[in-house]
Amino acid sequence: MEVVVVGSCMTDLISYVPKLPNPGETLHGTEFKIGFGGKGANQAVMAAKIGSRTAMVAKLGTDTFGDNYLQNLKDVGVDVSCVGRTEAAASGIATITVDSKAENVIVIVGGANNLLSCDDVTAARDVILSARVAVFQMEIPLQTNIAALELIKSESPDTFTIFNAAPATDFLPQTVYKLSDVFCVNESEAERLLNMEDIRTVEEGFKAVQAFIDRGCNVAMVTLGSKGVVYCDRSKKLEHVQCPSVLAVDTTGAGDSFIGTLAHLVAKKELEGISFYRKVEIACQVASESVTKTGTQSSYPCSYKIDDA
Repeated sequence: MEVVVVGSCMTDLISYVPKLPNPGETLHGTEFKIGFGGKGANQAVMAAKIGSRTAMVAKLGTDTFGDNYLQNLKDVGVDVSCVGRTEAAASGIATITVDSKAENVIVIVGGANNLLSCDDVTAARDVILSARVAVFQMEIPLQTNIAALELIKSESPDTFTIFNAAPATDFLPQTVYKLSDVFCVNESEAERLLNMEDIRTVEEGFKAVQAFIDRGCNVAMVTLGSKGVVYCDRSKKLEHVQCPSVLAVDTTGAGDSFIGTLAHLVAKKELEGISFYRKVEIACQVASESVTKTGTQSSYPCSYKIDDA
């Protein structure tokens, strides 16, 4: 297996509105869609769509949402042998509101995702250890992520790990930082973890990634939306990768598109000669393309270009 994603599946219930509502305000929306989301599944689908052999370790309910989601993963070529079902909770859902400027607010109800356990990691051991790249996020129990990270680093240390600490949280144990080959967050997630205010500029992003390196990260990365991505490694060499300028229609899932593409590019043996900087640049280009269409997984492109600098 090239990419294994240990993570979440969420059915997206998406409302499009002229503006985001204020507290207590009711608005007339312009459109409603049901789609497939969840940070983990988004990242897996992105990697699969652009050519990686990809598997998911996840949990769904035994409801219609779960049935449809399982079929969706199969349809895009994701291996679902480690996607379990449970009657103890409904499949996860996300209610998403998108305004005319492509900004969004999201509320998630984890449901079955919250029941993905360390025992599930043990059951998926062979698949996890077969991966060239393993990807994690924060829509499943933290202890499950740590169990998988510890398994990988003890038994398959060459597997490259990417930890996307999203959605936002106030604290992570140092184990997570140290066991992640790439630790990636967006501006608001970095602000909460570091107790920093207003990470909006490249310079502020540089301060954030250096602070994450001080916590034990190998490579720390902060995505800055249209301003691109900043990252550094333990040498503290700072890098800024710009995003192409596009007309954004819907930014939902753009960060997952970036992570899934990066996982794919790192996993592919035939791409080992490409610099890490260039791989981050390509991931930015793919994520930028995804925001030019509505929807989450449905907006993800199926190809990318290596030679465009």
